[in-house]
Amino acid sequence: MKILVTGAAGFIGSSLSLKLLERGDEIIGIDNLNDYYDVNLKLARLERLQDYDRFTFIKLEIADRSAVEDLFAREQFQRVMHLAAQAGVRYSITHPHAYIDSNIVGFINILEGCRHNTVEHLAYASSSSVYGANTRMPFSVHDNVDHPVSLYAASKKANELMAHTYSHLYKLPTTGLRFFTVYGPWGRPDMSPFLFARNIIDGKPIDVFNYGNHRRDFTYIDDIVEGVIRVIDQPAQANTDWTSETPDPASSFAPYRIYNIGNNNPVHLLTFIETLEKCLGIEAIKNLLPMQPGDVPDTYADVSDLMHDFGYKPATLLDDGIKNFVEWYKDFHKIT
Repeated sequence: MKILVTGAAGFIGSSLSLKLLERGDEIIGIDNLNDYYDVNLKLARLERLQDYDRFTFIKLEIADRSAVEDLFAREQFQRVMHLAAQAGVRYSITHPHAYIDSNIVGFINILEGCRHNTVEHLAYASSSSVYGANTRMPFSVHDNVDHPVSLYAASKKANELMAHTYSHLYKLPTTGLRFFTVYGPWGRPDMSPFLFARNIIDGKPIDVFNYGNHRRDFTYIDDIVEGVIRVIDQPAQANTDWTSETPDPASSFAPYRIYNIGNNNPVHLLTFIETLEKCLGIEAIKNLLPMQPGDVPDTYADVSDLMHDFGYKPATLLDDGIKNFVEWYKDFHKIT
């Protein structure tokens, strides 16, 4: 298939593009290559894809309406995997406008591109952050998520609502994937595994928020990519049993679906750190701090719908995932 992957220089986008290329798809990858984190890492991710004749990279800002319109009209994609977004909960506290530009304006441009060019299926990244003030565990897509606690989360909830509108009005099949904490080789430098590894190796303290009492549903990148590919291949269908009397937030009378994609096995943050220490062979200096604004104490993905509909089952053990990450980190940064 001819597939657009937005955010192709990102952690998930580059790994997904590689797997799709390996199976024979034609990939157009776009990214604005912004400096939210080290651009050299983004360029190194893209370098992995350049050996494939079926890969084309275009530097493009999704908030640029005319550029997105031209791209869709010219390329005529069959499927779209929309991953480009301004990420980060804490960054949204200090840079709110970046989230409106990228996550709201950018997303409407993608929706319009799909609408006007008969895209067969739009899959897009939502986030576990949408659960916000929800405390019932595990987080279920069948629960309402109307109380976000960060602008980042609110922008992702808005994406789900916008997608539903287009599924209803234009019969555009859309599938939203609520990602839970993704880690592994080529990961993001602003996320805890990368931050922890760097400081532990450098002998610097690591900031451990909520005094280490967080639990996170850490999900290995290969498991994420496997699930995403299965979703891309199967356009969303209308739920013929949907009723307004007992509305299901995860589906609709329109071709619209929402799924959690996670490990279904939350890990205490201190356990994650201990595993990282073991793989590095270095004990961390921990700077225990209170919980940050916008954070949630725990995340725990109910992935039963994804398992039922797509046969998805995360398979990577935490020890193996962190070992692979540490080996990549040392190799990438030339640490012996």
